[in-house]
Amino acid sequence: MTDPRRLYLASTGQNRGKTTTSLGLIAAFAARGLRTGFMKPVGQRYLVVDGTRADEDAILMQAAFELPDRLNDMSPVTLPRHFTTDFVMGRVRTDLAAAVRRSAARVGKRRQVLVIEGTGHAGVGAVVGLSNARVAALLEAPVIIVSEGGVGRPIDEIVLNRALFEREGVRVLGAVVNKVDIALHPDLPTILRRGLAAHGIELLGAIPYSELLANPSLELLVTHLDGELLAGEATPNRTIGQVAVGAMLAEHAVPVLRDRALLITPGDREDLIRAVLDAHLVAGPRPRVAGLVLTGGFRPAPAVLHLLRRANLFSFLVETDTYHAAQAINAILVKTHASDTAKIETIIRLVGEALDVDALLATIAE
Repeated sequence: MTDPRRLYLASTGQNRGKTTTSLGLIAAFAARGLRTGFMKPVGQRYLVVDGTRADEDAILMQAAFELPDRLNDMSPVTLPRHFTTDFVMGRVRTDLAAAVRRSAARVGKRRQVLVIEGTGHAGVGAVVGLSNARVAALLEAPVIIVSEGGVGRPIDEIVLNRALFEREGVRVLGAVVNKVDIALHPDLPTILRRGLAAHGIELLGAIPYSELLANPSLELLVTHLDGELLAGEATPNRTIGQVAVGAMLAEHAVPVLRDRALLITPGDREDLIRAVLDAHLVAGPRPRVAGLVLTGGFRPAPAVLHLLRRANLFSFLVETDTYHAAQAINAILVKTHASDTAKIETIIRLVGEALDVDALLATIAE
């Protein structure tokens, strides 16, 4: 049986849209009747599933597409704490490159296409001998470089990353730019295409900005923050429109309590909590807020907690102070989960519309 066509998705940095592009392409390939596999050779953010350490994106793809492969093949190398130090000091004896090649062979078996997702920019992983550029070369996979919206920064970053792949002898097919605000700037795809073409790089697609994809869900907060859910539900398809810090008088908070606003405030600020409740419950054209993150470990008074529960308003209590809670929420990576059905459907549609999948398939077959 012939080897599958391989496609390596790299990016210019973290959270640029590799996983979004992977999801959309796998769905598009499957829709064309192609047996498609997925692997993430080097993972930095991982979970432990049934005793197996695996990258979050491998877990997502396995669940979203019901892939039969073992997680330790889909995610052969993960980097737990101190791993890089141990590697540099010679305490890691495993041949990591060989492990990646063996896993790719197993995942690619009986597959027509193998989508390989990198980690961060082209040089990430170099410390353990597995930079994205090196892995793409090991697996003989042509590369698509994914960046995100703008003009100058994505072009600069794509050109820089292309250089490292080419140094490893890897063919760069072109670039995908994610989160392009086409509604506000309809000429951006044309500008990006012309700017990249000046460097001999083809723009393969511009994925439009989507608020649904750009904002985290309530479920994501609960899974990434240590705390206690006091009221409401951590709904995966309920996204946060904006985040505000409640350090003002209650009457001054009212203007920020717009559609899907999440307010971070100490748990003993009863005035602000009641303002959020009013914004959530009021009838008429005012949209409902997303909920509250209550800080400092201060539980609301019993009467207020009763109102929160009766209103079924998302209220999550954390021990950290407001400043550090806001930092943690800001740092939460906007990850897609298999339960985020609305997000996945949107991703599949946007990627399918933005990329010429048939032309891409023809290119990787060359």
